Amino acid sequence: MTDIKADEHVRLTNDLPELGLHRGDTGVVCSTWFDPRTAFEVEFPNRACGHSVRALLMRNQIQRDAADPAN
Repeated sequence: MTDIKADEHVRLTNDLPELGLHRGDTGVVCSTWFDPRTAFEVEFPNRACGHSVRALLMRNQIQRDAADPAN
């Protein structure tokens, strides 16, 4: 498995109701954090509210979006 990088499209693997995010939502990796463990800052567009939501997620909470030709 290769590492996920900034600007890649990813898909959420579980619900995050406190952020209004649901399994299968897609977002873009904005940055990667390495200390103390690797985490990814991901921006998810929120079409209902008209603004985006950013979340700091662990690797097991996201997967590459296979529908994105850039991945």
